[in-house]
Amino acid sequence: MLLEKLHLPFICAAPQVDETPLADESAEALVLRLATAKARALAIAYPDHLIIGSDQVCVINGNITGKPHTEENARLQLRLASGQKVTFYTGLVLYNSHSKQLQALCEPFHVHFRLLSDVEIATYVHLEQPLNCAGSFKSEGLGIALFERLEGRDPNALVGLPLIALLDMLRAEGVNPLN
Repeated sequence: MLLEKLHLPFICAAPQVDETPLADESAEALVLRLATAKARALAIAYPDHLIIGSDQVCVINGNITGKPHTEENARLQLRLASGQKVTFYTGLVLYNSHSKQLQALCEPFHVHFRLLSDVEIATYVHLEQPLNCAGSFKSEGLGIALFERLEGRDPNALVGLPLIALLDMLRAEGVNPLN
């Protein structure tokens, strides 16, 4: 959905990468390592391409949280986020598989959650089923009702792909959707 905004041709591919965090690995280091691994894992199948790798984690009270996978975990994550400033870190890599040139960055985005009641949390999780979303919400949907305010350079980063940074990287590779 996000890449379609750019009006550039693309192919989606899912690399096989172990996403287990390393001991004492920071959120920033984790997302950069995984985004790089994902991009490089596709280089054999796409030897003459620009490959985008991305990974995102949510940090609540200093702890990295993954995708909840169950409604119970989603409700727990949202209870922990209630009334808190939560930071999302998105690792972004653009890898030129022909030249082996790699550009990488970590884009933070801060979400200030309202104080949420248990009823609001349960209703939200039931309606949106955000079980495969870091932070247990979909900001592009009803998740917006959970927030007090948002802080970041690019709202697309919260959805999972910082397009402003990606466009900078693409232009460095000679690709500009406006040319």
